[in-house]
Amino acid sequence: MKIKEVLIGAFLFTLGQSIAWYQTNGQFINSWIKDHPIAMSALLGIPVGMCYIYGTTYTVTAFEGELWPARIIGFTTGIFSFTVLTTLHLNQTIDLKTGVILSLAAIAIILQVFWK
Repeated sequence: MKIKEVLIGAFLFTLGQSIAWYQTNGQFINSWIKDHPIAMSALLGIPVGMCYIYGTTYTVTAFEGELWPARIIGFTTGIFSFTVLTTLHLNQTIDLKTGVILSLAAIAIILQVFWK
């Protein structure tokens, strides 16, 4: 496993997930976004797609051609970026159930990266 590629891939997935959060949930924090869904799709669709494509490329390379690790890392980084942005912008706190789920997501990444 190549840790540099894992980190770059995880960063790109996090960036893509964060942009996608604003694309889909920005309607709840900004009226312009709510009134212009086509513009948001057009403006942010390509950057989101590129982050996912290159995030996948880096993580698949890091795991020597294995696709599952890329999917797991992409999923879990999405969980974490969703948590941060939802708490930051919508003041929706983490309850016990969500905390347990976030812990499981962290365990998923740890297992994926360190289990040989």
